[in-house]
Amino acid sequence: MPVIKHPRITEPLCHEWDRKAQKCGFRHTVYAVNGDQYTGEWRDNLKHGKGTQIWKSTGAIYSGDWKFGKRDGYGSYSVPDPVTKEYKKMYTGWWEKDRRGGRGVYFYSNGEQYDGEWRKGLRSGWGKMHYKDSSVYEGQWLKDKPNGQGMLRLPNGNRYEGGWKDGKKHGPGKYFYPDKGQLLEGTWVADIPKCGALVDFERDNAAAPTEFPLPEIELHDPAAVLEEARAMFDDSHN
Repeated sequence: MPVIKHPRITEPLCHEWDRKAQKCGFRHTVYAVNGDQYTGEWRDNLKHGKGTQIWKSTGAIYSGDWKFGKRDGYGSYSVPDPVTKEYKKMYTGWWEKDRRGGRGVYFYSNGEQYDGEWRKGLRSGWGKMHYKDSSVYEGQWLKDKPNGQGMLRLPNGNRYEGGWKDGKKHGPGKYFYPDKGQLLEGTWVADIPKCGALVDFERDNAAAPTEFPLPEIELHDPAAVLEEARAMFDDSHN
């Protein structure tokens, strides 16, 4: 009896190649067409888990967590120095959807440093900023600017504690002059003190106090003065 042989069903070669090319789990270094390279974990053909990415165009390196092809979780980002070619850490902390999100430290190229909270790649929340002139701001941020309550300490020891808006002193606040032993307490609008009172503050411990103490000023109607200050502050918000 003759034996009938049926041809074996085979998938197209291109399908087999595509299946073998799908990346899932841990793989060795994979190179992109533009020269970028990634070493780490994959899921469903996307970077997912722990991995390190090197961008050929800039030489920058990210090492940390990935989620469905984007930096998400904890990781650090470093760039090479244009002169020495040595790698300098630019940011280390938390990421969300490929942008800085959560708590992290950013090292600026001019030597400044920010340690605090981030949202959508911008300084937002509570954070501490060290400026290149040695000033330090610690407080609330919104969209990369001091906003809310915060304290700014200047290199000469003077400091401001109070409200901020769009990066400027705004609202009730106190400005301390430790070297003179004085305190200005009042209301600021767009970095300018609009009203307030200058009084002695720990004058006995001041390094260079004024020759004479400030006289005490008695207000005939302090409630009216306070109400006027509040009105000026409210008008600036309208």
